Amino acid sequence: MTTQQLHQNILDKKSFLCIGLDADLNKIPPHLLATEDPIFEFNKAIIDATHDLAVAYKPNTAFFEAYGLKGWLSLEKTINYINHMHPEIFTIADAKRGDIGNTSTMYAKAFLEDLNFDSVTVAPYMGKDSVEPFLAFKNKFAIMLALTSNEGAFDFQTKIVDGEELYKTVLKTSKTWKNSENLMYVVGATKAEYFTEIRKIVPESFLLVPGVGAQGGSLQEVCKYGMSKNVGLLINSSRGIIYASNGNDFAEKAREEALKMQQEMAALL
Repeated sequence: MTTQQLHQNILDKKSFLCIGLDADLNKIPPHLLATEDPIFEFNKAIIDATHDLAVAYKPNTAFFEAYGLKGWLSLEKTINYINHMHPEIFTIADAKRGDIGNTSTMYAKAFLEDLNFDSVTVAPYMGKDSVEPFLAFKNKFAIMLALTSNEGAFDFQTKIVDGEELYKTVLKTSKTWKNSENLMYVVGATKAEYFTEIRKIVPESFLLVPGVGAQGGSLQEVCKYGMSKNVGLLINSSRGIIYASNGNDFAEKAREEALKMQQEMAALL
């Protein structure tokens, strides 16, 4: 997928909603536990109920890897289902990988070739040669952690190094890497006041924004400071949508929550 196709899908659906698929066997509706593959059945139902309201899905790979081989098979079935049934959807493997050389190449192949995701999240701490292997795939993207919304974000990301906050140095440096046009960035919604500064450095890049809703981030604030002329935002919601109910009506309730967000996005667009 190209960013132009993603932008067109945003305009067509009047939405820049990304839904996180974080299926936890301790949280999904109990009646699904009797099925052969509860995680896939849960994801499939959420996808079926919301695919017209979302432009992206983001399976967090930890919620699959935790269940070993069965979990990996559930992930494979989930991404195959999205790609087959809804090829216009942008897919994100939220794996937060980051290693050097051949290791990164193998991680990139695993998610971008074998599983055929459109993108994968990566950690930039090890620098250029840990991220560039993910950028070598045509029309595929690496979504790099830039400024996150967790408590420990202030441990490193906002430290002043040579007169500049470290996250700004990371953003600027990443633009010099080979195939940097294939970069997107993770910026937490609870850091809305930082979006103006971030847009000075990466004015057109897509930003994946977690933390709206459950973590207290404001959609209006994020859009006010972070929206670009091509929208340039993917607002992720996980728990607030997928766990709106754990009864038999879980998919309908998920749709209701997704629809609320889509309608708010349509108004902002």
